[in-house]
Amino acid sequence: MAALRYAGLDDTDSEDELPPGWEERTTKDGWVYYANHTEEKTQWEHPKTGKRKRVAGDLPYGWEQETDENGQVFFVDHINKRTTYVDPRLAFTVDDNPTKPTTQQRYDGSTTAMEILQGRDFTGKVVVVTGANSGIGFETAKSFALHGAHVILACRNMARASEAVSRILEEWHKAKVEAMALDLALLRSVQHFAEAFKAKNVPLHVLVCNAAAFALPWSLTKDGLETTFQVNHLGHFYLVQLLQDVLCRSAPARVIVVSSESHRFTDINDSLGKLDFSRLSPSKNDYWAMLAYNRSKLCNVLFSNELHRRLSPRGVTSNAVHPGNMMYSNIHRSWWVYTLLFTLARPFTKSM
Repeated sequence: MAALRYAGLDDTDSEDELPPGWEERTTKDGWVYYANHTEEKTQWEHPKTGKRKRVAGDLPYGWEQETDENGQVFFVDHINKRTTYVDPRLAFTVDDNPTKPTTQQRYDGSTTAMEILQGRDFTGKVVVVTGANSGIGFETAKSFALHGAHVILACRNMARASEAVSRILEEWHKAKVEAMALDLALLRSVQHFAEAFKAKNVPLHVLVCNAAAFALPWSLTKDGLETTFQVNHLGHFYLVQLLQDVLCRSAPARVIVVSSESHRFTDINDSLGKLDFSRLSPSKNDYWAMLAYNRSKLCNVLFSNELHRRLSPRGVTSNAVHPGNMMYSNIHRSWWVYTLLFTLARPFTKSM
């Protein structure tokens, strides 16, 4: 329940209790106004706080908005066959003029994801997070879900993804969260995911490209490409291309690419300064796991920057982010040496 207090979505009544004789109503376009039955007047500002509010999100399933002969909005509950003049969304209103902090908010290594999103309302927003069954992806998905977003966990292992969905629902049973299959090591799977997502006919406001592989032994995917390169970069690149039209229709929207500071410690050009494609998907003899990871992260940054240049005029922003050094997660599970190294560093780094 502590997490829900951060989200502002706990199951308690609003603290902005109205004085006697006042009633809260909504307009047809979702603005909240207040009726004073004693003085027979209405006003936009809350009689105590002075704030203006609006309702957030769509009506619950089975509800419909109508207007009576006097022009007043009322609501029909088709499931329970009743009508009311009270908007069922009034429990989830948001401030139209939120108070801005007088000083800039600062965050550090101990700041949690819930604290970052405190006070934000993502009701009506659709978020896709790849690799969201554990680690950074799970915490990101959970934070969005507890702040009202419809979150889709795009994962390769559906059993673990279903467990992650259950863990989020345990924190808030009203969270709108689901899992969909996505294997970035198989381009056909990426295509199937995009087709299944589009079939839902929902917008896409945030796409978090989080899934990654680290310290893998050399191998080729079924598409004939080196695995680290395809999982960390090319799979996400293809996913964004397939969902680009949905992102643009949903603007303002954004793409977040989880990269790493390690992108600074490599190069993908040859001695003449030209792009060397053999470095992106190297042969077994030219493969070094750490170098392959660094190059994939450099591709992430270059891709994010170019995507922002192309789509920002259409209302879609893209940013690459470094999540933190030596964070203890499942990404290092492929080799015991890295597991030992991350374990030793764990007391000095950020937690999930």
